Amino acid sequence: MILIALFAVQILKTLVTSILFQKPSFMSDLDTQIPGAFDPFADASADDSGAGAKEYVHIRIQQRNGRKSLTTVQGLKKEFSYNKILKDLKKEFCCNGTVVQDPELGQVIQLQGDQRKNASTFLVQAGIVKKEHIKIHGF
Repeated sequence: MILIALFAVQILKTLVTSILFQKPSFMSDLDTQIPGAFDPFADASADDSGAGAKEYVHIRIQQRNGRKSLTTVQGLKKEFSYNKILKDLKKEFCCNGTVVQDPELGQVIQLQGDQRKNASTFLVQAGIVKKEHIKIHGF
């Protein structure tokens, strides 16, 4: 009788310790999703500045007033028709936009709302720009 009680206590101890010290399954998912260290100045110290530098397409977000924001696409090659690209972007993502002539940057496409990921996937799927030539900026 005492032997059975001791055996039952030992089984309970192992069950309690396994339950208390077992890592929950949702915690293991979180461990794999934690991103590595991010260096915001890595692009500035890169060696591709100067002659032979890659031409990137920069997609940025600009905060307006309140919750309003603008997405800008700059750096597309001059042989593309900006108005046709804008027309397709507007139709695809149900937003408004315009092409603005900037004295320093050339022609820049502006879209209403946060369309950074949408615009980058559209440009890659349309074959306008390769994925490695797109830089997405913003918060």
